[in-house]
Amino acid sequence: MFVANSAARRFVVLISGRGSNMQAIVRALRAQGASAQMCAVIASSPDAPGLAWAREQGIEATLVPHRDYASREEFDQALAQAIEAYEPHYVLLAGFMRVLTDEFVRRFEGRLINIHPSLLPLFPGLNTHGQALEAGVQWHGCTVHFVTPVLDVGPIIAQGIVPVLAGDTPQTLAERLLHIEHRVYATVAGWLAQGRVTLDDTQRVQVQGVRTRSYLFTPEGAQEEHRL
Repeated sequence: MFVANSAARRFVVLISGRGSNMQAIVRALRAQGASAQMCAVIASSPDAPGLAWAREQGIEATLVPHRDYASREEFDQALAQAIEAYEPHYVLLAGFMRVLTDEFVRRFEGRLINIHPSLLPLFPGLNTHGQALEAGVQWHGCTVHFVTPVLDVGPIIAQGIVPVLAGDTPQTLAERLLHIEHRVYATVAGWLAQGRVTLDDTQRVQVQGVRTRSYLFTPEGAQEEHRL
């Protein structure tokens, strides 16, 4: 694990597969010299390649296999106990392909973060890229948000935006968006590590010192990212 100081924000990341967003977060926090401690990466599947990557980085990697539990409630209980052993400030869902129970979400209320591959509140749930193409939108994106018991409606922290191009398929759109997912989630993790993210009385997110929390990725030319 990497540690800055005793006041460092403590993170646990949940994955189900390769954990590409997790990898982007780890690299970014290290590059920034952020005051952060990546305590553990926890996977729900023994086949998750992200576990091996985390171990190679010196991060503790833990498996809580969902198939070992008879119900969602039993799995979530075991998962929560594994997480709480690390006493994290934040739990980051990074490609974690399990629907969490309301009890679990409330247990980590205010410190459970997710990335969703659409510009919420548009296209909640699954098959977001297909939904975007079917709707005929010209812009698509991702949203980093606090998790609430109602799926995909939690307070928005930041969003990334990509254009929808002629001839796009769900796969090409997903591939274009993945780059900006990494950028946005890593940026949010940096804000969290710096203690800059708060929720006001109306459950709207405030980020100290940040005027806008939207990112635009244009795949033309030099493929530059722009802050809106």
